[in-house]
Amino acid sequence: MAFATSTDDRRPMSDLNTTPLIDVMLVLLIMFILTIPQQSHKVGIDLPTAPPPTPIAPDLVRNRITIDAAGGLAWNGNRVDRAGLRGLLKASMHMPVEPALDFVPAAEARYELVDGVIADIKRAGVTKLGLPGNQAYSAF
Repeated sequence: MAFATSTDDRRPMSDLNTTPLIDVMLVLLIMFILTIPQQSHKVGIDLPTAPPPTPIAPDLVRNRITIDAAGGLAWNGNRVDRAGLRGLLKASMHMPVEPALDFVPAAEARYELVDGVIADIKRAGVTKLGLPGNQAYSAF
């Protein structure tokens, strides 16, 4: 076993090398962790269930799509996502008489979202589209 020498008094250092002891301790720790049984019991919890959402249906005469400043879509005042909006547009196009559609985005709404909704309206084949409230954009 080689000893390092100190530069002060030329005597060999006789400190105990603790690296093998730490290695053995870590191996034992890993062995104990692996042998601990897993917790396999289950706790039954009855979670509350929400009432089913009321289905949103297109109006027979006039429908309104709004986009607020935070980017939320609404169909006749009911919150809807883009996929639901596409479904409602398709359902309104299958009616015997196409209802009018008003599109009212907020002036602060993101352009990408407004453009995407207009593209969805165009893909659905809507021909009776109105843009009420354009005076909100006169400052832009």
